[in-house]
Amino acid sequence: MTSQLYAKILIATDGSDRNKTAIEEGLRIARMCGSIIFAVHVMDTRRFDASPTDAIMADPRPVMQKQAEDALAIVSTAAQGITVETAVLEGKPDVEIVRYAEENGVDLIVIGTHAKRGFERLLLGSVAEQVLRSTSCKVLVVK
Repeated sequence: MTSQLYAKILIATDGSDRNKTAIEEGLRIARMCGSIIFAVHVMDTRRFDASPTDAIMADPRPVMQKQAEDALAIVSTAAQGITVETAVLEGKPDVEIVRYAEENGVDLIVIGTHAKRGFERLLLGSVAEQVLRSTSCKVLVVK
C-alpha cells in the first residue's frame, strides 16, 4: 500500500494580493501529490463580539462574509481540477486554522506571511507564527 506525501492540504487565505504566492505554492504541491485542498478563511469577529454594536453602525458580518467568499473563490478558481472544500470560520485566526486542520486530518498547512518586522511583529505577533507554534502537522509559511 502506498501513501500520499500530503493527501490533505489546508490553504489559509485572507484574500489579499500578498496571499497569492501562498495559494499558488499550495496548489502546486497539491497537483504534484494529488491532494485535496481545504481552503479556509477566518473572519476575526472577536472585536464585534466583545462589545455590542452601536445602533449607528451596521453589522459588519455580511460584508466580512462576502470578503471571505471572494477570498475562497480565488483558491477554487485557481485550483483547476483539484478537489477543493471551502470553509468560512469565525474567531481567532490561528486558533481556528489549527482546530480545523486537526478536525479534518490535514497533513500540511500552507499560509502566507505579511513579513511584519520589529516592534509591530513583537506587539501583534503573526498568524503564521502562531499556527506554526501550535499545530502538530507540517506548516509551509510562504513569504
